[in-house]
Amino acid sequence: MTTATPSQPTIFSADILDAMFQAVEIDDVVDPVVCLPSPIPVDCTQDDMRRCLDLCRQFWREGAIRADMRDLTGTLLLTGELSQDARVRYKHIRARYKHLRFALVLYGTRHRPPLLFAWTVATMGHLQDAFRHRQRLAVLGYGLILRLFLSWPLWIAVQREVQTVRLDDPQGFLAFRKAEFSRLRTWLRAGSLTSHRFHAMRKIISRQVSFYDTMRTLKPDDQMYRMSRFLSAINGLMGSMHDDLVEQAGTGHRNYHRDLVPLPTDIRQRLEAITAHYPA
Repeated sequence: MTTATPSQPTIFSADILDAMFQAVEIDDVVDPVVCLPSPIPVDCTQDDMRRCLDLCRQFWREGAIRADMRDLTGTLLLTGELSQDARVRYKHIRARYKHLRFALVLYGTRHRPPLLFAWTVATMGHLQDAFRHRQRLAVLGYGLILRLFLSWPLWIAVQREVQTVRLDDPQGFLAFRKAEFSRLRTWLRAGSLTSHRFHAMRKIISRQVSFYDTMRTLKPDDQMYRMSRFLSAINGLMGSMHDDLVEQAGTGHRNYHRDLVPLPTDIRQRLEAITAHYPA
C-alpha cells in the first residue's frame, strides 16, 4: 500500500520496498535464458516518473543509514579490512546510493546527479575497490574523504540536494533515453574500446536496468520484467569484465584511459540486439 497527498511524495509500503531490494539484488545476475520483449516498453507517464523517483528516494533514505556508514568507514580507517558480513552491509548501502544516482540522472531535468551526492557515490566506489584489493593507503585516503561527506553539515546538504531535484517531463525523459541508446550504437561501431569508454557504456546499461527494475516493482508486468532481466544479463557480464579491467589498471598491466580492449562477443551481441530494437 502507498500513501500520498498533492504536495507530499508517495510513501511506499514495506512490501514494495522489499520488492525493490530483491530487484536490485539481482540487477547484475545473468539469467541462462532471457529474451527481449517485443516491442520494447518505453512509455512512462509523469505520474510514473514521480512515483519512480519517490520510491528510489525512500529506498535510499531508509537503507543508507548515516550511523552504519560511519561505523563501516571507521572500521576501514582503523584496520583497512571489513568482515564478510560488514562487506555485505557496505555493498547493500552502496547499491542504494547507486540506484538513487541512476534515478536522479534518469528523471531529473538536468539528467545528472547533484554534485555532492555524485562525489559521495564515487568515493564509496573507490573505497570499495581499495579495500577489495588491499590498497591500504587508498583505503585511508578515500575513507577520510567519505567521513568528510558523512559529517553532519555535508550530510544535510546531500539530503537537500536529493530532495530538490526537479522532475523532467515524459518527452524529455524519452529523448534522454533515446540519446543514450544512440551513443551505444555509435560506440559499438568501434572494434575496440578503452576501459573508460567500456565503463561509460556499462553505466548506460545500469541506468536502464534501474528504470525497469523500479517500474516492474511499481507495476508488475511481464514485458517490464523481461526487459529488466535482459539488461541485467548485460550489466552482469559488463560488470565482471570491468572488475578485471580495474584490477589490471591497478597492477599496472593496462592503462585505463588509453589501452584498447576488444569487446567480447557475448556482450557485443546482446548490446547490438537491444540497440537494434530500441525505438530510435
